[in-house]
Amino acid sequence: MDQHAKIQRNTELLFLKSALTLQNPFNTTEEVLQWIRKRNNEVEVKVAQLPFDKMLGWGFADKNYRLEHESGKFFFISGIEVRTNWGEKPVWDQPIINQPEIGYLGFITREIKGILYFLIQAKIEPGNVNYVQLSPTLQATKSNYTQVHKGKRPSYIEYFLDRKNNQVLLDQLQSEQGARFLKKRNRNIIIKVDPQLEVLEDFCWLTLGQIKELMKIDNVVNMDTRTVISGIPYGSIASEALDFSEFVGNAGNQIGKKMLRSELVTDKALFSFNQIIHWFTNLKTIYELNFNIKSLEKLQEWDVQESRITHKEHKYFDVIAVNVHISNREVTSWDQPLIKPLEHGLCAFLIKEINGVIHFLVQAKVESGNFDILEMAPTVQCITGSYKNEKSFANLHFLKDVLDAEPEQLLYDTLQSEEGGRFYREQNRNLIIKVSETFPLEVPENYIWMTLNQLKKFILFNNYLNIQARSIISSISFN
Repeated sequence: MDQHAKIQRNTELLFLKSALTLQNPFNTTEEVLQWIRKRNNEVEVKVAQLPFDKMLGWGFADKNYRLEHESGKFFFISGIEVRTNWGEKPVWDQPIINQPEIGYLGFITREIKGILYFLIQAKIEPGNVNYVQLSPTLQATKSNYTQVHKGKRPSYIEYFLDRKNNQVLLDQLQSEQGARFLKKRNRNIIIKVDPQLEVLEDFCWLTLGQIKELMKIDNVVNMDTRTVISGIPYGSIASEALDFSEFVGNAGNQIGKKMLRSELVTDKALFSFNQIIHWFTNLKTIYELNFNIKSLEKLQEWDVQESRITHKEHKYFDVIAVNVHISNREVTSWDQPLIKPLEHGLCAFLIKEINGVIHFLVQAKVESGNFDILEMAPTVQCITGSYKNEKSFANLHFLKDVLDAEPEQLLYDTLQSEEGGRFYREQNRNLIIKVSETFPLEVPENYIWMTLNQLKKFILFNNYLNIQARSIISSISFN
């Protein structure tokens, strides 16, 4: 094994040991929950909806009638016309968030006595359901850390901008919600620093195992944390060389061991990596996705009203304006638009043991803002309004399997918030459901069975797995 391979293997083992560690001499999991409640009580938060023409610093641009900041930075809300041959509706209009900047979603980590700890932040976003959620060490757009808002720089930004003395453990570009953002990506990065680092008031050290434990509770761990840790690699091992006692001993959770086997094993997958690439590439040649930027006031089926941009049939989402006051932010008061969903979402992976290894049923899905037509998505990904009629069962593959799942099939079931800096109290129900041995291996052409090891390999590259798939994958625990 060469030096580079040794460093990579040591990094993977360091991540895995942290993922298996629930005991923390600095902060117990219960203490973290108490800390979140305490910060919620201590930090003053006010979010009030207001008319668009009362927003300070924001307005509708006359030239192309989009909602934008006076600086031209941060993000703007524009209209698009979408054309595709995927799905039932070939043409539609919608508002969309256009945020061309690549921001940082980053964790600082440190190693103490062989265990890797993550510096996590209790961060308040205006759209969060419960205000305080656990975010990465750094969560900042370029406009934020270049101080367009004329406020303070984000804490710890210098560790990410000047990485010479820090070890980079993970560095990826990842997409955000394709139905809400136009080709949006963020830099997901994890760095390892010297243990001597000042811990500021809204930060604390947690193991990766603790973060995954906290993901079992509704709306505690935010979307940005989930996307960063979804890409963490734990290694690849041939099945005959896998000794679980090396990792979890002889005791432990049986489903956790099976998930770890799916994460590590390389030679028991139903399809090879090349076969999956062929499947995905072929679909990209079949399906098309085109869009044109369009004035918000000219969108078909949408109305620009005094206090919201809304669909004429009251579907999907509204665009609203809010005034925000948060006492511990870089800027304590500001106005901004937010996307307000009109119903919860449903995101579910069906899993099945094939060749003795858990496989995930993955969907190739087109969404309006996707960077490259398709992304890999959960088996089912929809809003709750999509399954309020019988027609939905014919149009949404495997929806009935998700809705009719028995309690003993549910391996994971929580409500998780979407990014509170752009979305107002948006939640998705995230599920992992184990199907029976008789569940068919044959699936529609835009679905395929993949191991967790294969999914992780695709996360390494840009724009393969969507944020909904990564969010569920991040929750998988081996304990």
